[in-house]
Amino acid sequence: MRRHTGMHVLGLTGGMGMGKSTVAAMLQKAGLPVFDSDATVRQLQADNGPALPAIAQIMPDAVQNGHLDRAVLRRGVSERPEMLKQLERVMHPMVWEARNRFLAAHRLRGTRWVVLDVPLLFETDGQKMCDHVLVVSAPARIQAQRVARRRGLPMAEARKLIARQMPDAKKRRLADTVIETGVALPETRRQVRCLLKALKQ
Repeated sequence: MRRHTGMHVLGLTGGMGMGKSTVAAMLQKAGLPVFDSDATVRQLQADNGPALPAIAQIMPDAVQNGHLDRAVLRRGVSERPEMLKQLERVMHPMVWEARNRFLAAHRLRGTRWVVLDVPLLFETDGQKMCDHVLVVSAPARIQAQRVARRRGLPMAEARKLIARQMPDAKKRRLADTVIETGVALPETRRQVRCLLKALKQ
Protein backbone atom coordinates (compact mmCIF):
# COMPACT_ATOMS: atom_id res chain seq x y z
CA MET A 1 0.00 0.00 0.00
CA ARG A 2 1.41 3.32 -1.12
CA ARG A 3 1.53 6.30 1.22
CA HIS A 4 1.20 9.83 -0.10
CA THR A 5 2.47 12.91 1.66
CA GLY A 6 -0.27 15.46 1.99
CA MET A 7 -2.97 13.92 -0.18
CA HIS A 8 -4.38 10.44 0.40
CA VAL A 9 -6.14 8.17 -2.06
CA LEU A 10 -9.13 5.97 -1.27
CA GLY A 11 -9.64 3.21 -3.82
CA LEU A 12 -13.29 2.26 -4.28
CA THR A 13 -14.21 -0.94 -6.09
CA GLY A 14 -16.69 -3.79 -6.24
CA GLY A 15 -18.43 -6.01 -8.77
CA MET A 16 -21.40 -5.01 -10.90
CA GLY A 17 -24.62 -4.66 -8.95
CA MET A 18 -22.81 -4.28 -5.62
CA GLY A 19 -23.90 -0.68 -4.97
CA LYS A 20 -20.59 1.01 -5.71
CA SER A 21 -22.24 4.05 -7.32
CA THR A 22 -24.44 4.50 -4.23
CA VAL A 23 -21.41 4.50 -1.93
CA ALA A 24 -19.47 6.81 -4.30
CA ALA A 25 -22.35 9.30 -4.14
CA MET A 26 -22.29 9.16 -0.33
CA LEU A 27 -18.54 9.84 -0.29
CA GLN A 28 -18.94 12.72 -2.73
CA LYS A 29 -21.76 14.20 -0.65
CA ALA A 30 -19.43 14.03 2.37
CA GLY A 31 -16.99 16.25 0.46
CA LEU A 32 -14.51 13.77 -1.03
CA PRO A 33 -13.74 14.42 -4.72
CA VAL A 34 -14.46 11.26 -6.76
CA PHE A 35 -12.79 10.16 -9.99
CA ASP A 36 -15.40 8.01 -11.77
CA SER A 37 -13.61 5.74 -14.25
CA ASP A 38 -16.88 4.52 -15.80
CA ALA A 39 -17.96 8.12 -16.49
CA THR A 40 -14.52 8.78 -18.00
CA VAL A 41 -14.93 5.80 -20.34
CA ARG A 42 -18.35 7.12 -21.42
CA GLN A 43 -16.81 10.53 -22.19
CA LEU A 44 -13.98 8.95 -24.18
CA GLN A 45 -16.48 6.84 -26.14
CA ALA A 46 -19.08 9.61 -26.67
CA ASP A 47 -19.90 10.81 -30.19
CA ASN A 48 -16.64 11.85 -31.88
CA GLY A 49 -14.85 10.99 -28.62
CA PRO A 50 -11.06 10.57 -28.56
CA ALA A 51 -11.24 6.77 -28.18
CA LEU A 52 -13.39 6.14 -31.27
CA PRO A 53 -10.67 6.15 -33.98
CA ALA A 54 -8.71 3.43 -32.13
CA ILE A 55 -11.89 1.40 -31.46
CA ALA A 56 -12.77 1.64 -35.17
CA GLN A 57 -9.39 0.09 -36.00
CA ILE A 58 -10.25 -2.93 -33.83
CA MET A 59 -13.94 -3.26 -34.69
CA PRO A 60 -14.92 -1.11 -37.73
CA ASP A 61 -18.61 -2.09 -37.63
CA ALA A 62 -18.98 -0.66 -34.11
CA VAL A 63 -18.13 2.93 -35.12
CA GLN A 64 -20.17 4.69 -37.79
CA ASN A 65 -20.16 8.45 -38.52
CA GLY A 66 -18.43 9.27 -35.24
CA HIS A 67 -20.89 7.23 -33.15
CA LEU A 68 -20.14 4.08 -31.13
CA ASP A 69 -22.80 1.36 -31.38
CA ARG A 70 -22.38 -0.34 -28.00
CA ALA A 71 -24.66 -3.26 -28.94
CA VAL A 72 -22.36 -4.08 -31.89
CA LEU A 73 -19.32 -3.69 -29.61
CA ARG A 74 -20.78 -6.04 -26.97
CA ARG A 75 -21.73 -8.60 -29.60
CA GLY A 76 -18.26 -8.46 -31.16
CA VAL A 77 -16.56 -8.99 -27.79
CA SER A 78 -18.95 -11.85 -27.00
CA GLU A 79 -18.17 -13.57 -30.30
CA ARG A 80 -14.42 -12.86 -30.16
CA PRO A 81 -13.32 -12.54 -26.52
CA GLU A 82 -9.72 -11.71 -27.53
CA MET A 83 -11.03 -8.32 -28.71
CA LEU A 84 -11.63 -7.33 -25.10
CA LYS A 85 -7.86 -7.28 -24.45
CA GLN A 86 -7.35 -5.11 -27.53
CA LEU A 87 -10.03 -2.68 -26.38
CA GLU A 88 -8.52 -2.57 -22.88
CA ARG A 89 -5.14 -1.69 -24.40
CA VAL A 90 -6.85 1.31 -26.00
CA MET A 91 -9.04 2.42 -23.09
CA HIS A 92 -6.89 1.83 -20.01
CA PRO A 93 -4.06 4.29 -20.88
CA MET A 94 -6.65 6.99 -21.72
CA VAL A 95 -8.46 6.45 -18.42
CA TRP A 96 -5.15 6.42 -16.51
CA GLU A 97 -4.16 9.73 -18.12
CA ALA A 98 -7.46 11.31 -16.97
CA ARG A 99 -6.97 9.80 -13.49
CA ASN A 100 -3.45 11.24 -13.25
CA ARG A 101 -4.74 14.71 -14.22
CA PHE A 102 -7.41 14.42 -11.50
CA LEU A 103 -4.81 13.42 -8.87
CA ALA A 104 -2.37 16.15 -9.89
CA ALA A 105 -5.08 18.84 -9.74
CA HIS A 106 -6.16 17.83 -6.24
CA ARG A 107 -2.59 17.51 -5.03
CA LEU A 108 -2.04 21.12 -6.10
CA ARG A 109 -5.21 22.19 -4.27
CA GLY A 110 -4.06 20.48 -1.09
CA THR A 111 -7.05 18.12 -0.97
CA ARG A 112 -6.70 15.73 1.94
CA TRP A 113 -8.58 12.68 0.57
CA VAL A 114 -9.69 11.79 -2.96
CA VAL A 115 -11.56 8.73 -4.21
CA LEU A 116 -10.67 6.58 -7.22
CA ASP A 117 -13.90 4.79 -8.21
CA VAL A 118 -12.54 1.97 -10.40
CA PRO A 119 -14.41 -1.32 -11.05
CA LEU A 120 -11.18 -3.04 -12.20
CA LEU A 121 -8.99 -1.61 -9.44
CA PHE A 122 -7.33 -4.92 -8.50
CA GLU A 123 -7.24 -6.25 -12.06
CA THR A 124 -5.22 -3.21 -13.20
CA ASP A 125 -3.04 -3.03 -10.03
CA GLY A 126 -4.65 0.32 -9.17
CA GLN A 127 -4.58 -0.56 -5.48
CA LYS A 128 -0.82 0.15 -5.51
CA MET A 129 -1.49 3.89 -5.70
CA CYS A 130 -4.11 3.85 -2.93
CA ASP A 131 -3.65 4.47 0.79
CA HIS A 132 -6.85 2.59 1.65
CA VAL A 133 -8.98 0.24 -0.45
CA LEU A 134 -12.74 0.04 0.04
CA VAL A 135 -14.70 -2.86 -1.44
CA VAL A 136 -18.49 -2.59 -1.74
CA SER A 137 -20.21 -5.95 -1.40
CA ALA A 138 -23.63 -7.60 -1.22
CA PRO A 139 -24.87 -11.22 -1.09
CA ALA A 140 -24.71 -13.04 -4.45
CA ARG A 141 -28.50 -13.34 -4.71
CA ILE A 142 -29.03 -9.58 -4.25
CA GLN A 143 -26.21 -8.81 -6.69
CA ALA A 144 -27.74 -11.04 -9.38
CA GLN A 145 -31.20 -9.52 -8.83
CA ARG A 146 -29.81 -6.00 -9.20
CA VAL A 147 -27.89 -6.82 -12.40
CA ALA A 148 -30.90 -8.65 -13.90
CA ARG A 149 -33.24 -5.75 -13.10
CA ARG A 150 -30.85 -3.04 -14.30
CA ARG A 151 -30.03 -4.75 -17.59
CA GLY A 152 -33.38 -6.38 -18.22
CA LEU A 153 -31.86 -9.87 -18.20
CA PRO A 154 -32.96 -13.28 -16.91
CA MET A 155 -31.23 -14.21 -13.63
CA ALA A 156 -29.17 -16.92 -15.38
CA GLU A 157 -27.73 -14.36 -17.82
CA ALA A 158 -27.01 -11.94 -14.98
CA ARG A 159 -25.08 -14.66 -13.13
CA LYS A 160 -23.03 -15.39 -16.28
CA LEU A 161 -22.02 -11.73 -16.51
CA ILE A 162 -21.05 -11.68 -12.83
CA ALA A 163 -19.04 -14.89 -13.23
CA ARG A 164 -16.70 -13.14 -15.70
CA GLN A 165 -15.53 -10.76 -12.98
CA MET A 166 -13.04 -11.26 -10.16
CA PRO A 167 -14.89 -13.16 -7.39
CA ASP A 168 -16.33 -11.01 -4.62
CA ALA A 169 -14.65 -13.21 -2.00
CA LYS A 170 -11.23 -12.40 -3.45
CA LYS A 171 -11.97 -8.66 -3.53
CA ARG A 172 -13.10 -8.79 0.08
CA ARG A 173 -9.81 -10.47 1.08
CA LEU A 174 -7.81 -7.74 -0.66
CA ALA A 175 -9.80 -4.87 0.90
CA ASP A 176 -8.83 -2.69 3.84
CA THR A 177 -12.53 -2.01 4.47
CA VAL A 178 -15.68 -3.76 3.22
CA ILE A 179 -19.01 -1.92 3.13
CA GLU A 180 -22.12 -4.07 2.92
CA THR A 181 -24.95 -2.80 0.70
CA GLY A 182 -27.28 -5.77 0.94
CA VAL A 183 -28.82 -4.02 3.94
CA ALA A 184 -31.15 -1.05 4.52
CA LEU A 185 -29.77 2.22 3.11
CA PRO A 186 -29.39 3.88 6.54
CA GLU A 187 -27.09 1.01 7.59
CA THR A 188 -24.90 1.52 4.50
CA ARG A 189 -24.76 5.24 5.33
CA ARG A 190 -23.70 4.38 8.89
CA GLN A 191 -20.86 2.22 7.55
CA VAL A 192 -19.72 5.05 5.28
CA ARG A 193 -19.76 7.51 8.23
CA CYS A 194 -17.63 5.08 10.27
CA LEU A 195 -15.13 4.80 7.41
CA LEU A 196 -14.89 8.58 7.01
CA LYS A 197 -14.33 8.99 10.74
CA ALA A 198 -11.52 6.40 10.65
CA LEU A 199 -9.88 8.07 7.61
CA LYS A 200 -9.89 11.47 9.33
CA GLN A 201 -8.02 9.98 12.27
